[in-house]
Amino acid sequence: MSILKQKLREKILIERPRTEKLLKEYGNVKVDEVTIGQIIGGMRDIKSLVTDISYLDPFEGIRFRGYTIPEVLEKLPLVPNEEMPSVEAFFYLLLTGDIPTQKEVDDIHEEFNRRKEVPNYVFDIIRAMPKDSHPMTMFATAILSMQKESIFAKEYHKDLKKGDYWDPYYEDSMNLLAKLPEIAAFIYRLKYRNEDIIKGDPHLDFGGNFAHMMGIPHPYDDIARLYFILHSDHESGNVSAHTGHLVASALSDIYYAISAMLTGLAGPLHGLANEEVLRWLHGVMESMGGRIPTEEEMKKFVYDTLDSGHVIPGFGHAVLRKTDPRYTAQREFCLKHLPDDPIFKYVDLLYKVVPPILLERGKAKNPWPNVDAQSGVIQWHYGVKEYEFYTVLFGIGRALGVCSNIIWSRALGYPLERPKSLTTAMLEEAAAKKD
Repeated sequence: MSILKQKLREKILIERPRTEKLLKEYGNVKVDEVTIGQIIGGMRDIKSLVTDISYLDPFEGIRFRGYTIPEVLEKLPLVPNEEMPSVEAFFYLLLTGDIPTQKEVDDIHEEFNRRKEVPNYVFDIIRAMPKDSHPMTMFATAILSMQKESIFAKEYHKDLKKGDYWDPYYEDSMNLLAKLPEIAAFIYRLKYRNEDIIKGDPHLDFGGNFAHMMGIPHPYDDIARLYFILHSDHESGNVSAHTGHLVASALSDIYYAISAMLTGLAGPLHGLANEEVLRWLHGVMESMGGRIPTEEEMKKFVYDTLDSGHVIPGFGHAVLRKTDPRYTAQREFCLKHLPDDPIFKYVDLLYKVVPPILLERGKAKNPWPNVDAQSGVIQWHYGVKEYEFYTVLFGIGRALGVCSNIIWSRALGYPLERPKSLTTAMLEEAAAKKD
């Protein structure tokens, strides 16, 4: 048994009594009130999910297992001779809540290496799809095609005990995660690099091997590591995370769940935001003739944009009330590695002028930039200029968090999700009682 799996087993035995006690002894304790606005408005802010993997604090940003992003980047073991921690180290943190030793990181690396071979039929399926298929369609289809490999699906029909569901979910998750970099890189090289496929290097870590298969030199390997970490999880209520949880709550295996997760992520209101920001930035640059504007010129452009009824993409967040730490982490990388990049200069200038204007106009509770304001800029700088592929990168990272959550959901015996619906007439009746 791997070090990670043994540690996870120990943690599960500790956590199960906590959940069982809460459900048995305190199941009727109220923790929230629901309004009509929340019911009709997409269940926004209704406290009805649980996860220990991440928590979004309005002022500190996302915490992974209690650690802020700066703490994660500081405390996790770095890849030798690189600036960023490995994805392997981060995944250990997500699953266990512990900062891993180098031995524990190496153990996961070996596990991923052992499991990373992609069945040939997956590549055949991707090749058989129309060349102009969206890369997210290719990615989700490739994952779904591997459902026949599911260990849980096989074990479930062998009278698998409920308390042991987590074990095959763990095995399926490890098998799937190990394959994601190669599948994604294959799609990229097939679609955008004339089918010039690059084989993986078993000596490289998760992020480093992805960069290698993409054919992009250092420091893109550190970008991959950072990108996957930052996009891994964002509580359980966002569309991609919740979709994965919901599908898995029916005991659909990890291949079904992650494929469904990706289809949610592909929506323009979710995973496409970084693409939209970059398109907008290129439009701004074009309108200014490609030159770097002065601060006053950029202010005028922002005012004109708002006056015309449009928004400034990449700014604001439903929960956060400060600059998104995910944006800050990427900005620091840009300041170090690409300070003279024209698009970054635009982003940096917008960072200075937009928030005060939005506050002045009362346009947003949070006028600060979010993660999407920066992420596409970095990809563009290092040669990944195909907008539509950015969501695939997002999907690799998000799979880390969703797989972790699903494993724990099965370990703690969370049931099938089944919220109750009301009719419009019932809501009108409730509203009338308040008049």
